[in-house]
Amino acid sequence: MRTLAASLWRPVRVCLLGVLVVVLFVEEWGWRPLTALAARIARWPPLAVLEQRIREAPRWVALALFLVPALPLVPLKLAALWLIQKGSATLGIGLIVAAKLIGTAFVGRLFILVEPQLMTFGWFARCVFWWRETRDRLMAALRRSLAWRLARAFRRVARRWIERLRGRV
Repeated sequence: MRTLAASLWRPVRVCLLGVLVVVLFVEEWGWRPLTALAARIARWPPLAVLEQRIREAPRWVALALFLVPALPLVPLKLAALWLIQKGSATLGIGLIVAAKLIGTAFVGRLFILVEPQLMTFGWFARCVFWWRETRDRLMAALRRSLAWRLARAFRRVARRWIERLRGRV
C-alpha cells in the first residue's frame, strides 16, 4: 500500500511544485514591479484621494476591498477559455496574461494599502505569516539549487557580454 501511495504521490508532488514555482515567480518577479507601477499611477490626485480613503477604511471594508477584485477576473478568464476553445488560442492566452498582470498590480496595491487592517484578523495574519515563511524557505532552497546558480552565472555572463557590446557601439 505504501508503494502505491508513494508512486501516486510523485506525480502529484511534481505538479504541486510546478504550481508553487509559478506562484513564487509571480510573487518575486511580478508582484513588486507591478505594485510599484500601480503606486506610480496612484500619484494622480483623484487616485491618491481614493487610496487615502482605502487606507482609512474599517477592517471589514478593507477585507471586502481586498477580496472583491478577484470577482471580475473570473468572467475574463472564462471568456479567455472560450476564445481558446473557439480556436483563438493566442487571443485567449493574451487575455489571461493581461488579466493576471492587471489583477496582480491591482490586488498587490490594495494589499499594501489595507495590510494593517487585514492583519487585525488573526486568521489572516496566520495565513500571511505562513505564506511568507514558506516562501522564504522555498526561495532559500531554490537559491541553493544547481539550476539557480547556473542561471545566475549565465545572467552575469550575458550582462557582461551586453555591456561590452554597448561599449563598442
